[in-house]
Amino acid sequence: MTKTNCAALSRLLGMARTLSRLAVWVGGALTLASVFLIAVDVLARRFLGVTTGGADELSSYAFAISTTWALAFTALERANVRVDVIYQHLPVRLCAVLDWLALVSLGVFSVYLSYYAYDVAMTSWDGNAAANTPLATPLWIPQTLWVLGLAWFSVVLALMLVRASVALVTGDLETVREIAGVKSAQEEAEEEAAAGERIVKGEAA
Repeated sequence: MTKTNCAALSRLLGMARTLSRLAVWVGGALTLASVFLIAVDVLARRFLGVTTGGADELSSYAFAISTTWALAFTALERANVRVDVIYQHLPVRLCAVLDWLALVSLGVFSVYLSYYAYDVAMTSWDGNAAANTPLATPLWIPQTLWVLGLAWFSVVLALMLVRASVALVTGDLETVREIAGVKSAQEEAEEEAAAGERIVKGEAA
């Protein structure tokens, strides 16, 4: 594969990172909105003796949707948990192969998960299923948003796998590590330092 194609793949991954970051912000907003709704419901029941109704149901939908839409960004940032007790003592080339295999395994899992989640959503659509709650929410609506998050996760993993495969074949082990490897202690420390610096600058502003 030419350098032009590799650059194109890297640009696609950059776009995927941007969209995934946006999805995380939207998911975070959904979570905060559900927290606010639950707080209002609790206070209304405590002091007014009334309930807004559906706060727990809507918050559960928000949690499921925001979780699936955060998966892609988690993978891109290599924030998923991996056991690296033995990994960190292995040769660099073997680590690259293991990183690639881990990405393949995660991709296969995401595809299966997306397929069965889609089947659940289609069953709800075909059966016109609704939640057994006062809101009687058509279940296909939150389930579709849930499935789309999983599908986006699969798409991002596919892009990561293609780029990592090219890097592995061409011997670019550093790129493989940057895409699918376990973060080093130094990288994590640098990220923490950068986050702290942003907080300090925000407080100073």
